[in-house]
Amino acid sequence: MMRKPVTVAERVTAYLGLGGNVGDVAEAMRSALKRLDAHPECRITAISRVFRTPPWGPVKQDWYLNACAEIETGLSAPDLLALALETERALGRVRETRWGPRTLDIDILLYGDAPVSLENLTIPHPRMTERAFVMVPLADIAPDIVLAGRTVREHAQTFRDEGLEMTDIRLSV
Repeated sequence: MMRKPVTVAERVTAYLGLGGNVGDVAEAMRSALKRLDAHPECRITAISRVFRTPPWGPVKQDWYLNACAEIETGLSAPDLLALALETERALGRVRETRWGPRTLDIDILLYGDAPVSLENLTIPHPRMTERAFVMVPLADIAPDIVLAGRTVREHAQTFRDEGLEMTDIRLSV
């Protein structure tokens, strides 16, 4: 596969969490990754396996599909968030219920090495180390990153009994 050249002098590696449980979620995630990769300031560099995960939160709903992606970007963290939100909207995401069913969710998990603390954006993503549906796929592509004193791999290993199921779904750009 031919990759577009890196054109921005200062690039940051970021990690995204993707998920959903309404409609053809795998296709929505594929489309989202292609849209992000097509942006001139972004390049998807790694994609985890896709996991089927039990619903989380107070709303009764179907199981989710979840994955993580590594992205090189020349965008600032707020601009990457804006691109992620626009991508969700373009692919049919409607925000109705917090932690409720969704066609697609894209979260910025990590952005470079420094934390980000803005009114509408906190990085590392809050409570990500407590969520199997984030840490298990993230361990596929970034097992040695240290968060809260432990590697992503070590965090992921604490979730053996959380009900995640590896699927045979493959995502690519």
